[in-house]
Amino acid sequence: MAAQLLEALNQIVKEKGINPDIIFEAIETSLVTACKKNYGNNHNFKVIMNRETGQVECFSQREVVEVVEDEVAQISLEEAKELKHFYEIGDIVDTLVIPKDFGRIAAQTAKQVIVQKFREAERELVYNEVVDKLREVVTGIIQRTDRKNVIISLGKVDALLPPNEQIAGENYEFNKRIKVYVTEVKQTSKGPTVYVSRTHPSLIMRLFEQEVPEVYDGIVEIKNVAREAGQRTKMSVLSHEPNVDAVGACVGPAGSRVNVIISELNGEKIDIINWEADPRSYIESALLPAKVVDVAINEEERIAKVIVPKGQLSLAIGKEGQNARLAAKLTSYKIDIKSDDSFEENYENDRQYESFYQEQEQVMEEYDEEDY
Repeated sequence: MAAQLLEALNQIVKEKGINPDIIFEAIETSLVTACKKNYGNNHNFKVIMNRETGQVECFSQREVVEVVEDEVAQISLEEAKELKHFYEIGDIVDTLVIPKDFGRIAAQTAKQVIVQKFREAERELVYNEVVDKLREVVTGIIQRTDRKNVIISLGKVDALLPPNEQIAGENYEFNKRIKVYVTEVKQTSKGPTVYVSRTHPSLIMRLFEQEVPEVYDGIVEIKNVAREAGQRTKMSVLSHEPNVDAVGACVGPAGSRVNVIISELNGEKIDIINWEADPRSYIESALLPAKVVDVAINEEERIAKVIVPKGQLSLAIGKEGQNARLAAKLTSYKIDIKSDDSFEENYENDRQYESFYQEQEQVMEEYDEEDY
């Protein structure tokens, strides 16, 4: 019987990938519980299962005392020394017992304890696997939609894509493979709950790490990412080797590398610029494709006043202020853009700018640099 039990346990270890010690401990714990059900809770039991043979031994434990007040849990020093001469007050005497046939309730209790331990071990195993993916990109398969949440299978566990982490207008079709960024992993009584995102700026960074060897190896560093998911992203990069072009490495031959990422994000535009230590040059690059005449910096208040050529104000600000808003996020400067012509000559553009600037004030107050 012991050999058959051991063979069954080894099979469970292979199938579930559970640490065998957890299984042995679960059986020992369940048998202790069953013994107490059979003999009473005032008994102290210890069960040891031999890891090599599967043989199980059960011991009744009693504490050595001077005066015995509870014969079930205590033994006198005199009686203990008759068993082994070296026992002292406070020692624990283990006496081998052979439990008789357990009753139905005791056997059911043992079964429940083992099943519960197995479930806990499986949940812990899955949690440990998933938590290693925190702040990483994983590929999953879309399963269903539940109250506007998209459920994505990651293999042993399902992930939750909440509405606020979904790209507006993106179609989440059943059985479609999709890449998501793991934002949070929570351990619950029913197992780990995984939260993922399609809108997080770090999704861009991790996708470039997968597609661009220079980024993965640390030769090219992604300094900042500003993103309006589903529409446009601005990303600044820095090369740590003089002979490596950071922007060129990310774009790839004929745009091959960046196009893979754009395709994964369903056509989201990605602007890649060189990171600059000089804020003037950095802001000028961040406002591309608009040309910049001059940049005045107030470093203390983190405000940049930018002058652009005639006819470039709309391009600098972008549709609904998007270009300037992303540049502000990327550089962490509030950007005040003006044409080199007077406001009177560009009244319509200026109205567009004023609307954008009011929005930018709010965005910059709410925008915190992501922990990449």
